[in-house]
Amino acid sequence: MRGKAGVVIGLAVGYVLGARAGRERYEQIKEQALKVWNLDPVQAQVDKAREFGKTAALAVPTALWDGAVKLTKSVQNSGTPGQKLDSAIRETKKSAGGVAKAAEQSAAATKKAADDAAEDVAKALREHDAS
Repeated sequence: MRGKAGVVIGLAVGYVLGARAGRERYEQIKEQALKVWNLDPVQAQVDKAREFGKTAALAVPTALWDGAVKLTKSVQNSGTPGQKLDSAIRETKKSAGGVAKAAEQSAAATKKAADDAAEDVAKALREHDAS
């Protein structure tokens, strides 16, 4: 769905930039675009995307921080230098897995949010065109 939305946006931008109909047609397109942008369903999706962005942006740093804390604790435990090194390596591997998982979850959630937003905007456009 993301690819389709990109194509539609690209075509719209290309049309606006390349239109030979002049300023009047450009103003009509701009006015329609602003009407669509200001529709409640579109703005609801914009707000959802903003909130999601804040949440998703924190997932990876949180995983990194948790991993750093675990690594520090593993090195502070008693034992020989070799045991501490082995513990640090184990914790680093676990942390890397946690960071990768957080990044994958964030990417998947971002894709789902974008797909949902595109569907909601398309629905709003159909309803707007019908009225």
